[in-house]
Amino acid sequence: MSQSTCKTAILVSGSGSNLQSFIDKCATGEIDLQLCVVFSNKPGAFGLERARKAGIPTECLEHGDYPDRESFDRGVATVLDRYDPDLIVLAGFMRILSPWFVKHYEGRVLNIHPALLPAYPGLDTHQRVLDAGEKWHGSTVHFVTEELDGGPRILQGRLAVNAGESAGTLCDRVQAIEHQIYPEAANWFGQGRLEFRDGNAWLDGEPLSDPVVSEYP
Repeated sequence: MSQSTCKTAILVSGSGSNLQSFIDKCATGEIDLQLCVVFSNKPGAFGLERARKAGIPTECLEHGDYPDRESFDRGVATVLDRYDPDLIVLAGFMRILSPWFVKHYEGRVLNIHPALLPAYPGLDTHQRVLDAGEKWHGSTVHFVTEELDGGPRILQGRLAVNAGESAGTLCDRVQAIEHQIYPEAANWFGQGRLEFRDGNAWLDGEPLSDPVVSEYP
């Protein structure tokens, strides 16, 4: 797969700050992905407005209109498959994906989690890190599997936790990291450097036993 042909669908539920980082880096040429559609499960998501301003097609289905998770996910896939995406990026998409969806797009779905996985899966990671007195925190890009926050790790950005900082400040610092590492990892996929093989992440033809780690101030 060459850079110019990686059609990328981005799924959002909220403001879409990570989406904006993709839009900005595509515009400047820092990454080379074709953002083919932005999808949301919430019609009022500001991420949809970001996409429209950038001239990216948008789609929306409300999950409340479906009787269960899998039927919604099948509806989402019907919409997404019209755009024939090579890569799906979850950017604040606040839905737990069904096993059917994960299998349908196996090896083509990326997520980012605000913690240094496997530590601190789930919610409220910043406060939990502070409460535990951790010295390091950050974010992890990983492939999506049926195990929540448990797919193969690709790239981590980490920073030192400052004494006395609040969860809000720590969140802001981690988000700034996300805006760098998420587009970078997705671009590796678009370049053909990153792939999902035999249940593992592979980079440049080698399996990643541990994620690539970048340190930030």
